[in-house]
Amino acid sequence: MRLTILGCYSATPRTFTNPTSQVLEIRNHIFLIDCGEGTQVQLRKNKIKFSRIKHIFISHLHGDHFFGLPGLVSTFRLLGRESELHIYGPKGIKEAITLLLKLGDSWTNYPLIFHELSSKETELVFEDDKVSVRTIPLEHRVYTNGFLFKEKPASKKLNVEAVAKYKVDKSQFNNIKNGKNGVSKDGTAILNKELTLEPPPPKSYAFCSDTVYKESILPIITDVDTLYHESTFLETESHLCKKTKHSTAKQAAEIAKKANANHLILGHYSTRYKSIELFKEEAMQVFPNVVLAEDGKCFEL
Repeated sequence: MRLTILGCYSATPRTFTNPTSQVLEIRNHIFLIDCGEGTQVQLRKNKIKFSRIKHIFISHLHGDHFFGLPGLVSTFRLLGRESELHIYGPKGIKEAITLLLKLGDSWTNYPLIFHELSSKETELVFEDDKVSVRTIPLEHRVYTNGFLFKEKPASKKLNVEAVAKYKVDKSQFNNIKNGKNGVSKDGTAILNKELTLEPPPPKSYAFCSDTVYKESILPIITDVDTLYHESTFLETESHLCKKTKHSTAKQAAEIAKKANANHLILGHYSTRYKSIELFKEEAMQVFPNVVLAEDGKCFEL
């Protein structure tokens, strides 16, 4: 699982920072999460192939989280895209995007499929045999969701040395990886545990976009491997959280601690502060495993 931060600052873009957008590579999927202004350029800079993006998850309809989406949808058209593009986001996102396409007489030449969300309870929005994605209901000034991405358990790995030792025919390999016993060349039954290696445990990633401190999300994200949680303010400006519906670095750390997360990634920084290191220092007073999102930074989760 690999996470690439395309943008991680709040509101107004600057020449050297970008609003929220990130790419999660998980089990052969490339998921785009939020799409602030400049996302296309950041995708190019980070050498992310446009054609591999088939699912886009938008947390809410504030401009710094989705104003890059109309341009990206249009660029896919210009590049001759033919494969489906699925967009998951709040009710209203279809109207916003299709209105621009209509006014510009630039309808896509590929299937554009919207999955509009309105539930205030967690719901499964995507699932295949490798990955599931659930919403994380958040509390912001408009309807907002985070997203929980979870790998499904992988098949066992073949123990190549053991297979060679027992002279097991390759025609049995798929069945063995799926848990069945093997048979050696002389007809001896070989237990599955002798022929396989356990796969790595499935991993999970929780993206918590703009939100106030909200403990009700804890049952959804408990034991998550990596939590990205917004940290717009430091505690010195905590009085602004109620008005703006944002969180502090310390509050993000408290959520990570109570969720028993393994790692916390901070982001969505207000640009009023002289250094983002201040966010890490504050969060580490509560939770030890803290890293800072930075534009262009990649994490192997």
